[in-house]
Amino acid sequence: MPREVRVTSSRRWVDVSRPLFEGMACWPGDPAVEISAISRISDGDVSNVSRLLLTTHTGTHVDAPYHFCPSGAPVDSLDTTLFFGPARVLEVKTAGSEILAGDLGKEGLPQRLLLKTRNSAFAGDTAFHHNFASLSQEAAARIVAEGVQLVGIDYLSIAPVGEGCEVVHRILLEAAVLVVEGLELGAVGAGECEFIVLPLAVRNGDGAPCRAFVGLEA
Repeated sequence: MPREVRVTSSRRWVDVSRPLFEGMACWPGDPAVEISAISRISDGDVSNVSRLLLTTHTGTHVDAPYHFCPSGAPVDSLDTTLFFGPARVLEVKTAGSEILAGDLGKEGLPQRLLLKTRNSAFAGDTAFHHNFASLSQEAAARIVAEGVQLVGIDYLSIAPVGEGCEVVHRILLEAAVLVVEGLELGAVGAGECEFIVLPLAVRNGDGAPCRAFVGLEA
């Protein structure tokens, strides 16, 4: 469940990140998350230290262009000005699992676009849902054409499983659109907001787990 973390001035910040834990849903074929103890105070050690085993695309994470584009920018070279600023949560209702260009509405798209879909009902599920709502190629092309620079979605991928996965990612990432996947937007209403996303600075990384927050009027 998203957590309200603080009130700053007139804005209420909501944590829309997925906690990392063993047994959480991961992309098919990726290794499961492992969290193991290196030292424990209960065993007589001076401190508690754990080791994480996970991919760069686990839970709430960003996709850098390098994820699908060999010459694309890695995580540590991303334009950090995109990490903070105004955004719009767009509630998308589709008949099936494919989000079409028309499903993004008639209004022009903002610089930062967060897609809230029926995927929000999957929050907390440990099983992977293959029928999640994802962008079609035409919707991805519209996002690029209208100058969106960051797009987020409420599941582990913005693109479908299968052939369309590479095509949709390439449309976005070749245009240097920052992709944020695995958001938890169930408790966030549609409309204008502020958005903060903080990916780990993985040197030459294709992606990175991140913490993300939506700022709403208090």
